[in-house]
Amino acid sequence: MAAARPARGRPLLELSIGYGLILATIWTPRPFQRWLYLAAVLWILVTTVLSFPGWAAMGFRRRGFGSSMWVVLAALVVSIGAVVVAIHLDTLRHPVSTRTWVMTFGGYTVWSFVQQFLLQGYFLFRLLRLLPRREWAARAAAGMFALAHLPNPILTPITLIWGVCACFVFLRCRNLYPLAAAHAILGITVAVTIPGPVVHNMRVGLGYLRYHAPRMHTPETGIVGK
Repeated sequence: MAAARPARGRPLLELSIGYGLILATIWTPRPFQRWLYLAAVLWILVTTVLSFPGWAAMGFRRRGFGSSMWVVLAALVVSIGAVVVAIHLDTLRHPVSTRTWVMTFGGYTVWSFVQQFLLQGYFLFRLLRLLPRREWAARAAAGMFALAHLPNPILTPITLIWGVCACFVFLRCRNLYPLAAAHAILGITVAVTIPGPVVHNMRVGLGYLRYHAPRMHTPETGIVGK
């Protein structure tokens, strides 16, 4: 038993500090937020390198790609349904320009990949070493992911549901790429179907509380309402 404790001590330390820095970044105002953001990035990069389990273990592999592509198809079905409803409710938002659309949601696609890595490659990877059952680790990782989206009342439950689904799919297929693509599709769908003042332009933490609805357009997304 004594030999098992040191093995769990390192992932617990890495997870606690990494997650703590992420939460601190979300809830801290500028300019201190920038320093905490840098500290979080450096901590996650360094601890990932030091605990590097191999690219395949973190989901960067070809195997499992085809068997998990159904997640992307499911996200597309959900997206189409949400767009149809938004058109019916007259809440669908349109881009100011093609360039703004591509730059905004191209960047979000990259951010979706980063978030998916954090969820599976960092949180879930360490929780699997800390908890006795894979199901517990998956639910715990999803819970941490959702808590990082507080106090947004729309994103928090969405990310909890997505986090649970994504973690269980990852445990079966161990491929990050389809999950990141589905994440991007669902996130962009939320952005274009739910009015910015309602979802606070998908902000979380202190940014959500300090959000002020723009009069004409949202500078963050370059999208105007109808």
